[in-house]
Amino acid sequence: MTQENKKVQQPQVEEVQDINEIIAVRHQKLEDLRAAGADPYEQVKYEVTATAKDIFANYADYEGKVVSIAGRIMSKRVMGKASFIHIQDGSDRIQSYVRIDALGEEAYASFKKLDIGDIVGIVGEVFTTHKGEISIKADKYTLLSKSLLPLPEKYHGLKDQDTRYRQRYVDLIVNPEVKDTFVKRSQIITAIREYLNNRGYIEVDTPILNTIPSGANARPFITHHNTLDIDMYLRIAPELYLKRLIVGGFDKVYEMGRLFRNEGMDTRHNPEFTTIELYEAYTDYYGMMEIAEGLFKYVANKVLGTTTINYQGKTIELGGEWRKVTMADLVKEELGIDFNAEELPVLIEKAKALGLEVAKDVTWGKLLYQIFDELLESKLVQPTFVLDYPVEVSPLAKRKASDKRLTERFEFFMNCCEMGNAFSELNDPIDQRKRFEDQVKEREKGDDEAQMMDDDYVTALEYGLPPTGGMGIGIDRMIMLLTDASSIRDVLLFPTMKPIKG
Repeated sequence: MTQENKKVQQPQVEEVQDINEIIAVRHQKLEDLRAAGADPYEQVKYEVTATAKDIFANYADYEGKVVSIAGRIMSKRVMGKASFIHIQDGSDRIQSYVRIDALGEEAYASFKKLDIGDIVGIVGEVFTTHKGEISIKADKYTLLSKSLLPLPEKYHGLKDQDTRYRQRYVDLIVNPEVKDTFVKRSQIITAIREYLNNRGYIEVDTPILNTIPSGANARPFITHHNTLDIDMYLRIAPELYLKRLIVGGFDKVYEMGRLFRNEGMDTRHNPEFTTIELYEAYTDYYGMMEIAEGLFKYVANKVLGTTTINYQGKTIELGGEWRKVTMADLVKEELGIDFNAEELPVLIEKAKALGLEVAKDVTWGKLLYQIFDELLESKLVQPTFVLDYPVEVSPLAKRKASDKRLTERFEFFMNCCEMGNAFSELNDPIDQRKRFEDQVKEREKGDDEAQMMDDDYVTALEYGLPPTGGMGIGIDRMIMLLTDASSIRDVLLFPTMKPIKG
């Protein structure tokens, strides 16, 4: 595309500035069209033979040829006997040169009544103007849809963040870079599937409506099934269904899809979000580390062409070997507190000295996790695997043979944010039932994020779950990192928003 094309970034200013007058004028234009038997909404099909992007990329093939394009009018400059408009299709924006002698007086008069935002079809010859801008010399135009609301004006545009999220359709029209983010999102998701499919994984689907919210410690959304007359829950994780499939003989499975958690909202959390969970028989959490590291490197190279990520002013290097450190070692290294040498009362006093509020019934494992979660996660900028989580916060992970207080679990972090969670899966049905019972007790104490008893899952384990590694990765956070997005709402087409009253 020429530099001339690139200058047109915002829709042109409406000549009439009062919004109510603009809308009234547009409605009157629609009524006039209908009265003349030219209802723009009756169009059902329009043949498109070229896109703006194709024309720019292959101009030598298109020059002098007649093409048919369709898109939205983003700018309009009307003169006496000739006019210029810019049409934005799904690929790019291109200029059209419209002359009275080509269209005829009646059609040209109708053309001059078109508004910014109207969707039109243009048939004409591809050429380059004297100023060097690739354009289409219109021989015919067709109004395909009338825009009754004006687009945000040229100089201020659609800047209010709340409005951009609520009216994403307008955001996509007037802020082209937003569409680029979601094109890249699609490419990232495709690359994730490629990586796993090439490793022999099979993609599956499991229920979104669950009778038991399981697989994570989170507050669920509750709904009601009228025919069965039972409460059901939107899934908080697909984990236990996927491990049932490992029991059934699928050795490598994954599912990418939406999860729903009735929790807080901030720049990293939305009530519904996209994750991927994957499970592989006959491996452990070290096998999952290899996949996590390989996946991020593969996707970054595939989509961005580099493993060096510039995110919000920080450089994050995905290449090379990622750091591995146990939670206890990290706490000792950063804070000088040795959970492997000091007694619980001493540890509690040291935690309080750091300003933490410690529960009266705190255990060794819960205190270790609390210190890490509240004080150290914010220090992990470069990719880091934090290993060996306490049993109390890991109800589905296998215990470490060398220390029964811990599990073979890791989370990996970058940019001070958890990106994924994995463990060697607990396959002892007796231990699993006991941990579910512990979770039920926590729930009875008032912890509405604690898990419920899932007897059927324990039954599945009693048939035999092979040694298995499993992992979940937050896709939205991964996309945030790879698109330099500061908020999760910037990578969700339609993020959850509180309705505006009235």
